[in-house]
Amino acid sequence: MYRRSAAAAVLLAAALTLTACSSDGGKADSGAEAKAQPPASSPVPDPADAPAPSTDPNAKPTGPVLPDAKLTPKTGSFTAQEKQYLSGRVPEKTDPAAVLQSGQEACQRVARTAKHDKDAATGSIIAGEIAGAKDAINLLCPEQKPILAAAEKGFPDGTRTSPAAGTYRALTQATTCKWEAKGKDGSVLAASPETAPNPGDKITATIPAGTAEFNSVGCYAWIPA
Repeated sequence: MYRRSAAAAVLLAAALTLTACSSDGGKADSGAEAKAQPPASSPVPDPADAPAPSTDPNAKPTGPVLPDAKLTPKTGSFTAQEKQYLSGRVPEKTDPAAVLQSGQEACQRVARTAKHDKDAATGSIIAGEIAGAKDAINLLCPEQKPILAAAEKGFPDGTRTSPAAGTYRALTQATTCKWEAKGKDGSVLAASPETAPNPGDKITATIPAGTAEFNSVGCYAWIPA
C-alpha cells in the first residue's frame, strides 16, 4: 500500500513539473510572438499637426514647379495666355493640362453665374468660393473682367478693419444680415436697424468716417452702393 502511494506521489510530482514547464514555455513563446508582431494600427494623426491650407484662393504652389520650358500638353499646344496662366502654377509631376482645366472651370463658373445674377457672381469671387478666379479671369476669360472689377471693390462678410467710409450694399437678401461700425474706442458709430429687413429688400450699410472696425454677419459680401 505504501509503495503504491509513493509511486502515485512520484507520478503526481512529475506531472506537475511537466505542466509547469509547459506553462512557462507557453508564456515565453506567446511573449516572443507578441513582441514580433507589429502594432495593430498606427496612431491617428492629430488634425492640429496638419499644415493649414492657404487662405488665398489665388495662391500658387509653394513647392517645386515645372519650368516654363516644360509647360507643354501631351497633344497640341498652349496659347500664349494659357502659358502665362500656367507659369509658376504647375507642381512637378503634374499634368499642365489638368491645372489649366481648373482655371477654365473657374471661368465657366463665373460666366454661368453672371449670366443669371451678376451680383451672385461678384459675391462668389469676393467670398473666395471660386478658387483662382482672379488669375483665371485676367488670363483665360478677360470678358469677365467687369465682374472681377466689381469684386475687387468689395469685401466679404465678417470683420474688416479701417474700412473706407461710404455706403455699401450687401449681396444678399437674407433677413438675418446684421452689421455695426465701431470707432477706435469700441463705441458703436452705426448699426443695422433693430427691425429685420423684409424678404427681397435691398440691404445697405453706411460706414462713417473714422470707423476702426466694421463687423457683419449673415450678409455674404459687400460692394459700394
